[in-house]
Amino acid sequence: MGTVKLNNIDEMYPGQSILLQTGQLVQYGAGLFGYHTVPLLVRRKVEQIIVETLNQYGCIEVLLPTLQPDTIWKNSGRYDHYVNDGTMLITESNKGTFCLAPTGEEAMLEFAREKLKSYKNLPVTYYQIGEKFRNEIRTRGYLLRGKAFPMLDAYSFDINEEGMGKSYENVRKAFLEIFERIGMKVIPIVADNGAMGGKKSEEFMLISEQGEDKILYNEETGIGLNTEILEKENYQEYLKEEYGIEDISNFKEIRTMELGHIFQLGTRYSEMMNGKYTDKEGKDAFYYMGCYGIGISRTVAALYEQCLINDPKWGPCGFSLPEKIAPYKVQIIPKLDNEEKVKQANELYTILNQEGIGAILDDRENLNIGAKIKDCKVLGTPYLVVLGDKAQGEHLELENAKTGEKTTLTVKELIERMK
Repeated sequence: MGTVKLNNIDEMYPGQSILLQTGQLVQYGAGLFGYHTVPLLVRRKVEQIIVETLNQYGCIEVLLPTLQPDTIWKNSGRYDHYVNDGTMLITESNKGTFCLAPTGEEAMLEFAREKLKSYKNLPVTYYQIGEKFRNEIRTRGYLLRGKAFPMLDAYSFDINEEGMGKSYENVRKAFLEIFERIGMKVIPIVADNGAMGGKKSEEFMLISEQGEDKILYNEETGIGLNTEILEKENYQEYLKEEYGIEDISNFKEIRTMELGHIFQLGTRYSEMMNGKYTDKEGKDAFYYMGCYGIGISRTVAALYEQCLINDPKWGPCGFSLPEKIAPYKVQIIPKLDNEEKVKQANELYTILNQEGIGAILDDRENLNIGAKIKDCKVLGTPYLVVLGDKAQGEHLELENAKTGEKTTLTVKELIERMK
C-alpha cells in the first residue's frame, strides 16, 4: 500500500474511518464493504478462535446455503413478517422465489430434521460461520451495522427443557472464552427475547461509548441487564426467577455495544416447522432449541476501535492489534541506502517467517523511515524494528508501536519473546 495522509477522521468511529481512508476497507454502498489483506486476516483469526473454542465445547460445524427457497420461511410463518418490514432481501425467478437469509433458524431446523430422528441422536449443537443479509435502514457505524455481514450462528437441539438449559450454559461458557481469547471484556446481560420468542436470553455487551445500547450494570457483581427488561409487566418476578436478581437499586446506566446474543427458544420453532424426534416411548416429541450468535464483522470493528492509537500530537493515527490477533507481529524497516542493513533486514524477515512469526518487510522506495513508521501503526502491527544507522552489531531495537517503549534484543531473544 502507499502511504496516506489521514484527514477528517470520523469522531464517532475513528478506527473504521482510518481503515476506509487507507483502503483497508472499501465501501461499495451503505452497509456493504470489501476487506483488504490485514483486516481480512484479523477477521479470519477471530473465526479461527470461534471454531477452535466451539469444537472444544463439543459443537459440530456445518455450512448451510444463504440463498434459500421461500417455502421454508413460509413454513415457519416468518416470511410475511420479514418481507413486510423490509428486512429480508428476496429475488424472484422462473424457478420460484428465493430469500437471502437474515438468520438461520429455519434452515438449521430443515437440516437437523433428517439427522436427529431419535432421542438417541440428542443432544447436539450445530454451528456455522457464513454471510447473513439484512436490509438495514440505518447502516450507522460502518461494519457495526452492515447489510451483508459474516456471522457465527449456532443451534442446540435437546429432548427437554433441562437439556436445553445445559446446552445453553455450555455455549454461554464457550462465548465468554471466545471473547477472552480475542482480548475483549464482555458482559453477559439479561435481555428481552423480543421477536425471537422463547424463555431466556442474554446479550454479550462490550462497554463502549460507540455503542447504541444502554444497559443497567452493577460493577460489584458484574451483572447487567438490558433496560428493555423493565418494560415487562412482571420484570421483577422474571429477574428473580430466571437470574436471581432481587434488587436493581445499585445498577447504573452505561453505554454498550452488542457483540453476541444467546436464546433459549423452547419448542417454538420446532412446533411451527413440525420439527420432531421419536422419544423413548416411541412417540413424536418436539425439539427443545437454543440459538446463539456472534457478529463477526461487528466484533472485528469493535476490536479495531478498542485498539486505536490516539497520539497526543497527531490524534487517531492507527492501531496496535493484540499480539494473539495481529496477523503480522513485527514490521521491519531497513535504511535502503545501506546494503548491510538491507541484507540484515531480509535475513531477519526470513528467520521470523520460518519460525511462524508473521513479519512485514517494508522495502518501499521513495519513502522516509518516519512515513514507514506511521504506516506500521496504520496496519496495526504491534512492534517494529528499525535498522538504521543507530543499529549496531547483532542487537536489534524492538519498539512497541503503541507506547514507543524500546527494548534491545538479539534475534534469538526476539523469537523467544514473539513466541
